[in-house]
Amino acid sequence: MGNRTILFDIHNAMGARIVPFGGWDMPLHYGSQLEEHHAVRKDAGMFDVCHMTVVDLQGERVREFLRHLLANDVARLKEPGKALYSCMLNPQGGVIDDLIVYFMHDAWFRMVVNAGTTEKDVAWLTEQAPAFGVEVKPRKDLAMVAVQGPNARAKALPLLPDTLQEPAAALKPFYAATESGWFVGRTGYTGEDGFEVVLPEEMAVAFWQALADAGVQPCGLGARDTLRLEAGMNLYGSDMDESVSPLEAGLNWTIAWEPGERQFIGREVIEAHRDDPGNKIFIGLVLTGRGVLRDHQKVYVGDREVGEITSGGFSPTLEKSIALARVEAGVTGQCEVDIRGKRVSAKVVSPPFVRNGKIRIEL
Repeated sequence: MGNRTILFDIHNAMGARIVPFGGWDMPLHYGSQLEEHHAVRKDAGMFDVCHMTVVDLQGERVREFLRHLLANDVARLKEPGKALYSCMLNPQGGVIDDLIVYFMHDAWFRMVVNAGTTEKDVAWLTEQAPAFGVEVKPRKDLAMVAVQGPNARAKALPLLPDTLQEPAAALKPFYAATESGWFVGRTGYTGEDGFEVVLPEEMAVAFWQALADAGVQPCGLGARDTLRLEAGMNLYGSDMDESVSPLEAGLNWTIAWEPGERQFIGREVIEAHRDDPGNKIFIGLVLTGRGVLRDHQKVYVGDREVGEITSGGFSPTLEKSIALARVEAGVTGQCEVDIRGKRVSAKVVSPPFVRNGKIRIEL
């Protein structure tokens, strides 16, 4: 038996199929992964993300600490509530985790880290923090629910505390507001608009039920994965890990090279390869032949193996099999993928495949 979130019992009551995931027992779907996927693209769906960890970082030098810790630069965060996506690198330039950090005020930043990496993330933060006098506080008392889709904000807003409704309604994308012990970020992992709501754990079940009563579709890990894949969003452990540089994970855009004097952890190693023509590139694939693209399938151009799929699956929106792949530079146009010993044709595209309900590639 794995860890269980505060919402475990209500998942079972709503008919979820429970599966192990990163040490947790989590819902895979509630009957139809396909229906859940389309609900998020067309209306509103909700996800239990209580297994992810909120970490509060506090201290007078917390901004300086995060400028040293993260590849992206929190100096860009000027307004309270502004969020930043970044990789946290090891000294060798590999990705310890990808995360979102929110600037709340000069002595408080809030970070949300992945479930499967929580233990090592907190250990790494705790190891680095004393030099900056920063307190690292994992918030085990908080739950987290993601509400995603074109109608998600409208359906969720009336269910927030009265004092939070107006600030939440005014949020721009990648901003957060906090009131009455609740925290709402206009962020997500689906390619659709919506909120990620952090709230006291004891209020999570009632909030989940209220969302369901308002017509928000409960969604499991299956739909979460197809949605993020269509949106071209990386999955830690599949698309990158501690052995992979962000330069080869399609995450170059998350590295703040300027100012040049900012010495973040891992900078020296990855900067030496910044313009290396031997760096692999991150591409999208759409299968044009028959089959399903899966993780670790090999990619070929002619008789030459040029890389492999890092994330693959069926896209309900495109009604085609799609993938993210790490390949040699210069791979464009057409390629082939080895599916069970047979070479199948695929088209090379630039992710994302789908964002905000719209197909973003040429089929």
